[in-house]
Amino acid sequence: MQALRAYVDLMKLRVVELLIITTLPAMVLAQKGLPSFGLVAATLVGGTLAAGSSNAFNMVIEAESDKLMARTSKRPLVLGIVSKTQATIFASLLAIVSLSIFQLFTTTLATLLTALAIFYYVVIYTIILKPNTSQNIVWGGAAGCMPVLIGWAAVTGSLTWVPVAFFMVIFFWTPPHFWALAIKYKDDYSAAGIPMLPSVSSQTMVISQMWFHTIAMVVSSAAMIQLAHLPVWVLCATVLLGAVFTFQLFALKENSDNYNKVAAGIFHWSITYLSVFSVLLVVAQLLSA
Repeated sequence: MQALRAYVDLMKLRVVELLIITTLPAMVLAQKGLPSFGLVAATLVGGTLAAGSSNAFNMVIEAESDKLMARTSKRPLVLGIVSKTQATIFASLLAIVSLSIFQLFTTTLATLLTALAIFYYVVIYTIILKPNTSQNIVWGGAAGCMPVLIGWAAVTGSLTWVPVAFFMVIFFWTPPHFWALAIKYKDDYSAAGIPMLPSVSSQTMVISQMWFHTIAMVVSSAAMIQLAHLPVWVLCATVLLGAVFTFQLFALKENSDNYNKVAAGIFHWSITYLSVFSVLLVVAQLLSA
């Protein structure tokens, strides 16, 4: 049972939940209604396995640095429950099964995009960007934006500007979301030698970067709604969500006693923003169908 739990932990399914939240709306928008249950199931299962594969490979690559961080010190490879070889085989099998599901039950484009997402997260982000630049999560976060392209391609076999705009929403959402969490664990990242922005830059720089990406996220959200020809009430609701986000950013003050607490609030609200935004897209599309 312990070994089974360890393999599940390698997949980091809590992170995968956010990917599912964005994949389904992309599919609904592409279909302009509800796609077939089989297609949705194949896409979500395949996407979950692909993300699980990426996360498992990530843990293999970062096994040594994970030992240096309190947040990751309980991971299966650190505790020795699973070996690097076993984890690598598991991650490879997940990738193979995932790509097979996409190719058999969706489209070739969705399969290729999934393969690209796995490669980008494992090689471009984990190996190249994360240990070498404080902008790692900015550019590396593109891997987490791929599910919207994959979901759209699974339905249509092609891409348009709507999923690209959705991609940009998540692209700009990712940095403030992750940096808000990284503020809490900046000492961990310093100990592991990982140049996450809050651990290597001033609070002034972190706050200004969070402002830039948050504003760009709200603008991208509005642009996507317009491109998808969704009702004006969706735009109004999204602007309101963005206003709450920016209101919390106003509370993030340099050298404040509650700096970490405010950052934690921003992290949780960022999840709410993306979740509610996704629900709004689905509801609006279904009502308009």
